[in-house]
Amino acid sequence: MTDDDHQTETPTETPPDISADMDAIERLPLSIIPLETKALRRATLIKNMALDGVVEMFQAEGSGSGQLKPAQLPTFFGWPEGKRHPDMLKLERLAELTSYDVYSLRIELRRLDIPLDEVSVLKLSPEKASELTRYMKTFTEPLIRQVYGGTHDEIRSFDDIIAMFSRPNKQEALRNLRMIAERLKVELIDVPRFLEDYGDVFLSLAYFKQYLDRLGPQIDSFLTAAGNLKKTHQLKMDRRFMASVELLETELAAILTSITGRFDTFNRRTGDMWRNITAESFRRVRNLITAHHISVGGVLCGLSVKMNAWRQRFGHYPEGAALLSRGDFIMGEMRQGIERIRAIETSAPRIP
Repeated sequence: MTDDDHQTETPTETPPDISADMDAIERLPLSIIPLETKALRRATLIKNMALDGVVEMFQAEGSGSGQLKPAQLPTFFGWPEGKRHPDMLKLERLAELTSYDVYSLRIELRRLDIPLDEVSVLKLSPEKASELTRYMKTFTEPLIRQVYGGTHDEIRSFDDIIAMFSRPNKQEALRNLRMIAERLKVELIDVPRFLEDYGDVFLSLAYFKQYLDRLGPQIDSFLTAAGNLKKTHQLKMDRRFMASVELLETELAAILTSITGRFDTFNRRTGDMWRNITAESFRRVRNLITAHHISVGGVLCGLSVKMNAWRQRFGHYPEGAALLSRGDFIMGEMRQGIERIRAIETSAPRIP
């Protein structure tokens, strides 16, 4: 490793794939973190199957993923002994986070006192925001009804709403905007800021809900496969395997029931807010959702890592193939860390 690899340097380029990484719940591109080691700024912090944070130095089709635990970095980079490297301190703390989604990172990076060169980087890509339009309709339609008394099919993203409300071209819309401003006890000019805050908090909810909706069928498919394995001659007498499947069935059901209940509560509170919209009612809903970002992100991140690994490893296998390999994977990788996910869900703030 050359001296150049240890120089402090302000990043001058944005990796071409940073948007995809920023949209991912289990990946943190280290190019956004102020690190001294140039090679690390080209790496990515990811969650492995044990749900530990590891540094992915490279990832390529056919050659797999080159991963290092934070404790292995001093040897790999030849850092001097006797004093802990500043990058090591940051990465150890980042590795402990339960999710790398942008909403959790906004909170956790402040808590860890890790400043960013560009705070604005902690947002979803325009492509992801557009992809979430279907989910956002649940939250945008009450807003449109409040102002226009109907729906607008031409609205494809929350930016369209902000633009429409910022430059209303109908007198009725302007009157309703003034009504919202009065109810919120804010100036008319501040209504666009309210809308931006509204859009951001509910985009976060849409983002997490998409993950939850995708996980449902994946978990069902996994549990069906595990249930079929329990009936096979090779595995039905394996007590450790049977216990692992029963544990996963119990834990996954409990986790899904609990987190789905949280989303139902978020939706109810949002509906209540619009029945009596004020700055205070919005603040309560915003604070409620934001308070759950870290625990929701942690649960969905852990489940996503597990289900993605199962699908990538065995998704192409026909029914009845690789029975022992599947059994070993369930007892090992799938079983490991499931209680950690349950603990994150259990630790979620109580909803009053």
